[in-house]
Amino acid sequence: MIPTIEWDGKYVRMIDQRKIPSRIEWYVCRGYRDVIKAIEKMVIRGAPAIGVAAAMGLALGGFSIRTKSTATFMDKFRKIAEEMLLGRPTAVNLRWAVERMENLVERMGAALVDEIRRALKEESEKILAEDIEINRRMGWNGQRLVPARATILTHCNAGSLATGGYGTALGVIRAAHEKGKKIKVIADETRPWLQGLRLTAFELMEDGIPVTVIVDNAAGSLMRQGMIDLVITGADRIAANGDVANKIGTYQVAVLAKTNKVPFYVAAPLSTIDSTTKNGDMIPVEERGGDEIFRFGKMRIGPSGVSVLNPAFDITPAKYVSAIITEKGVIRPPFRKGIKDLLS
Repeated sequence: MIPTIEWDGKYVRMIDQRKIPSRIEWYVCRGYRDVIKAIEKMVIRGAPAIGVAAAMGLALGGFSIRTKSTATFMDKFRKIAEEMLLGRPTAVNLRWAVERMENLVERMGAALVDEIRRALKEESEKILAEDIEINRRMGWNGQRLVPARATILTHCNAGSLATGGYGTALGVIRAAHEKGKKIKVIADETRPWLQGLRLTAFELMEDGIPVTVIVDNAAGSLMRQGMIDLVITGADRIAANGDVANKIGTYQVAVLAKTNKVPFYVAAPLSTIDSTTKNGDMIPVEERGGDEIFRFGKMRIGPSGVSVLNPAFDITPAKYVSAIITEKGVIRPPFRKGIKDLLS
């Protein structure tokens, strides 16, 4: 598996996911604003990976604050944290990581600045290591839902590239493959960034797991023909009632799965569950620029002047979700109670 993000001496480097599969290129972040730019510009994406990046970015921010006064450091760190929160609004892992790093600084209010800086870097490394271990536990829990022989549809990329390593939805698929189950994966292309075609197919081919790519609007036809046994996706935020925010197109896949009696599973760490958000209607959905739609690379493919609506995510109501796979177990309906029990 390719490492998604890591410390490289005093800098942070991450795989530039915009360049895959043409080439593997590292994007080096020398300061926290480089990390913010990387999150905004899709150098790194996927809710858990964004959380790790935010933590490392805040550690970089801590090193950039030139003061020996702990009070001054804390004041400036809060402002950097506020900037980091604006990176992408839908993925709740970003907020979770920022709050965790802020809480660390608050607890160290009596410490020297150099001690706080070191602790921030160590905490970011801990978040990365925890994420990989969480994904492996999630994969083990989820693979039990996969039959001995199965064709699995997945949407977007929820693999090692979307996390610290191993993956959420692809973590379940990897675990099933490691268990010896005879699985095949169908990855839809996932417009407009083609994460399914570029990233998911790339990851699975590297692992030797059979994968076939389809266009986004072919999923319903394949389900109707009985060619898909189950669907597994990741999530960018899960509300307290089980509503799921994920890459645009997830909702229609879930509706098609329900109609065709195909199980629809969501794999996500508990940090992706936002218990303060009552339902999906309260989740902010990021709106991205029109260039992603009417351009393909550097080539314009749409008529000049056309208006574009480009939401990056959609909300899948809980009634379409068969189960939510987490590192602590599988949550089945009613989700509100199951989520509350696991988070307590």
